[in-house]
Amino acid sequence: MRLISYDNAGRPAIGVVRAAGDAEFVDLGATGLALPTDMAALLATTDALATVKRAAQSAPAHAVKPLAGVRFLPVVPRPPKILCLGLNYADHAKEGGHAKPEYPSFFMRGATSQVGHREAIVRPKASSKLDYEAELAVVIGARARHLTKANALSCVAGYSCYNDGSLRDYQRKTNQWTIGKNFDATGGFGPWLVTPDELPAGGAGLSIQSRLNGRVMQDANTKDFLFDVVESLCIITECITLEPGDVIITGTPAGVGYARTPPVWMAPGDVCEIDIEGVGVLSNTIVDEA
Repeated sequence: MRLISYDNAGRPAIGVVRAAGDAEFVDLGATGLALPTDMAALLATTDALATVKRAAQSAPAHAVKPLAGVRFLPVVPRPPKILCLGLNYADHAKEGGHAKPEYPSFFMRGATSQVGHREAIVRPKASSKLDYEAELAVVIGARARHLTKANALSCVAGYSCYNDGSLRDYQRKTNQWTIGKNFDATGGFGPWLVTPDELPAGGAGLSIQSRLNGRVMQDANTKDFLFDVVESLCIITECITLEPGDVIITGTPAGVGYARTPPVWMAPGDVCEIDIEGVGVLSNTIVDEA
């Protein structure tokens, strides 16, 4: 099952994408069920995904709408937390001059740094060094603390694509990366949430690419994680309680723009795509800040 967050006359709404050709979706608000219209709130509802699946399967004809022309929101428009792992592929750590880490490098993103599928990523006035990062996003569906390898995946609601757009000069102004990762509208998140039953456990063994104007920039596989989804969830919940709607961004492989000679930055008019096997293709154009 694939769930989208989208704009419905200025208000957030949730839909279920139909499998046949990805041309249609079920507008959950038109099914007659009193379901939350915010993804985080929906995931916090008891038996949410089972309820949504039943509603989509029995949806009346008027609730089925074309996907073309929909304005996508970030899959979770306002996550309680966006926790990001840095240096989670050995080749990316190496290209940045870092040793293979013994513990993940964590940072956080804010909700205002996100945009949805087919929305514009904004290159800010402050810098032109806007880089792409293809990443697998893990969306949390249940409150969790002190997870173990045996139960870690029980809290996962699904997976999505993320473009962890980074202003490299600002990222390196301090020892902490947060400021370079949180410019408004620099992080693409979408196109949809794919439930775990459609993917290998923990999103393992999935090919992951970034493409800039059709050119493959990163080409890797999630089997190359230094800290896989299970281990990452165990490490995080040793410290932090995860809540429905939280998002874990799992790190990017080698091939980013700053490590190239000469560097490659995303510029206005570019189209950046993040393609993850079994999940989908997240596409964003690049524009200058107004």
